[in-house]
Amino acid sequence: MIHQVNWVGLRTLYIKEVRRFFKVQTQTIWAPAITTLLFLVIFSLALGRGGREVLGVNFATFVAPGLIVMGMMQNAFANASFSFLAGKIQGTIIDFLMPPLSEGELMAAMTAAAVTRAILVGLALYLAMLLWPGVDLSLAHPWAVAWFGLMGAIFLAMLGLLSSIWAEKFDHNAAITNFIIAPLSLLSGTFYVIDNLSPVFQAISRANPFFYIISGFRFGFLGESDIGNTNTAVLHAAIGIFVLNLLIALVTYAVLRSGWKLKS
Repeated sequence: MIHQVNWVGLRTLYIKEVRRFFKVQTQTIWAPAITTLLFLVIFSLALGRGGREVLGVNFATFVAPGLIVMGMMQNAFANASFSFLAGKIQGTIIDFLMPPLSEGELMAAMTAAAVTRAILVGLALYLAMLLWPGVDLSLAHPWAVAWFGLMGAIFLAMLGLLSSIWAEKFDHNAAITNFIIAPLSLLSGTFYVIDNLSPVFQAISRANPFFYIISGFRFGFLGESDIGNTNTAVLHAAIGIFVLNLLIALVTYAVLRSGWKLKS
């Protein structure tokens, strides 16, 4: 019997999506973790020599949290942006639309699966970076690590859903990844503090939501952030990201409900 929420259907779709990416975990979890770990190795060797410190810690410790959450967000986007697009291309999109699932349940299951992949990638990166010499990943504010990691994964998961609804072939989805997601990730203060930038580029960075997610996540480890000089600034960023996610969720729900490029 289906009540107000089809928990059985929601759980079934979630498990199906998790099993899909877990069957190829070498490609979906370990490969992204190794690729992101290479960023730590390269940038630490290139920029971290001579005892360079950023926000009071060595460069490797500074850059590691940003790389972890960047890997989480990129893989949340990759997971959420695949299923609908593959279904449209292969003609199996009816498998998502025909079951007795509401648009909200469909969105929740797909987002939860993408967040699960993001968390697994984040854990793999965390464990790997613990082995890198000079990296200290002790937690100063665990709530910030959990909050910004979760909010960042949800944000990119819903953007991935919107991308897969809009895209008509894999090239379209790759264009979003290469020309929007990757630049916003790399130009968000992952490898630097924005105080080193000119005022114009500081303003541009502060308009990038990735900056607040990465800086807030880093605050959870270091207890320091370039969002602002006080913990209140980080708290405001946490609230802002939550509000942004609510807005993106409403847009995603409206698009799913309209059936745009899915039912037409």
